[in-house]
Amino acid sequence: MAFYIIFLLSLLIGLFWLILTNPAHKSAAFLTRSGPLILIIVGGLLTFFRRGVIGVPMIVLGVSFLRRSLSMRPPASSGGQKSTVRSTSLEMELDHDTGEMDGTVLTGLMKGARLSSLNEDEIISLYREISSDADSAALLESFLDRYHPDWRERVDSDSFREQDGTSSFNAMTKQEAYKILGLEPGASQQEIHQAWRRLIKGVHPDGGGSAFLTAKINAARDVLMS
Repeated sequence: MAFYIIFLLSLLIGLFWLILTNPAHKSAAFLTRSGPLILIIVGGLLTFFRRGVIGVPMIVLGVSFLRRSLSMRPPASSGGQKSTVRSTSLEMELDHDTGEMDGTVLTGLMKGARLSSLNEDEIISLYREISSDADSAALLESFLDRYHPDWRERVDSDSFREQDGTSSFNAMTKQEAYKILGLEPGASQQEIHQAWRRLIKGVHPDGGGSAFLTAKINAARDVLMS
């Protein structure tokens, strides 16, 4: 009998020591998680040593506390959750865990393309194309702000260059536009976009090309797409 008393006193002293030497919130969390298991283990030992009168109630009490503790735990997150926002021109996805964004173009020449597969010039071109739709433009702005943070300067700079050459670009005929893009009259919108995409990659200022030629190519595309 003395052995059980010493054992229980040692256990109680150990628990009090843990509670006193740890912050209150950690002690509470420890008791919530481990208290029921301690009751079950001690009750099992007492029952094994023929002290079931004390041990069995402790086991029942420990099981009851354990069930209650498990029922109060919030459900574990499944991970990989995504939010999807849809507008007229875009369907955007946001990964909850990583914060990564991507989207699919729903209308226009780039229909079906993933934003992650487009370069900055193509995305800015798409932005101009859908700018009349406030919801779609706002979604695309979020994507540009995250992955191309200097895009607003690019757009402002391009607008300035276009205004600087307004007299010549506004006077551009469709025949001149076809020549600039290397197309035959009557080319489809898809062919116009493909030609623009091929040319813009080689002349953009960011790649060491010419700002003037970039503006010319953009103007030719705008003339033929209007």
